[in-house]
Amino acid sequence: MKVAVLDINGKDTGRKAELSNDVFAIEPNNHAVYLDVKQYLANQRQGTHKAKERGEITGSTRKIKKQKGTGTARAGSIKSGVFKGGGRMFGPRPRNYGFKLNKNVKRLARKSALSIKANEKSIVVLEDFNFDTPKTKNFTEVLKALDIQDKKSLFVLGASNNNVYLSSRNLKGSEVVTNSELSTYKIMNANTVVVLESALEGIETNLSK
Repeated sequence: MKVAVLDINGKDTGRKAELSNDVFAIEPNNHAVYLDVKQYLANQRQGTHKAKERGEITGSTRKIKKQKGTGTARAGSIKSGVFKGGGRMFGPRPRNYGFKLNKNVKRLARKSALSIKANEKSIVVLEDFNFDTPKTKNFTEVLKALDIQDKKSLFVLGASNNNVYLSSRNLKGSEVVTNSELSTYKIMNANTVVVLESALEGIETNLSK
């Protein structure tokens, strides 16, 4: 699959980039995508939630009424969850929401996500660029030139570039990552995936193992 390479002004450079069919043109596996996105979101959860149970509530342990003859259910403690101010029954406890996922499934998920975006023509190949200093205005101009200023965008760099990263950090709808940081969630969450030329080889190498 060949895609035109654009410059930061949004114009065709006249060159073509070859996208590997093994990465950008496979039959998408939707279940693998689902599992990888689910794992990513699960790993974002802190799992520090906690509610007090009846054994942790401060209160009297005196039996609050006699066992029989009241016409109502028997009750032994004011700390029971059926009373106001009592402990929470089956409340949340601290836990880890993460789960394991096979490396091959994760690799298949990323290839499926890239193939979905390629099929939607939502992948743009951009020639490598850099900024002299970190400046949000410079990054905004690139977004406007590519006509994606009003869309969620993901820029994939071949290597870490502090000036480009810092220029994008204040923009809510844009994210900059390197090819090694690419995840299924980030790909699917973006309307447009902008891949720099230098990142293509790294992406294909990582996903072709």
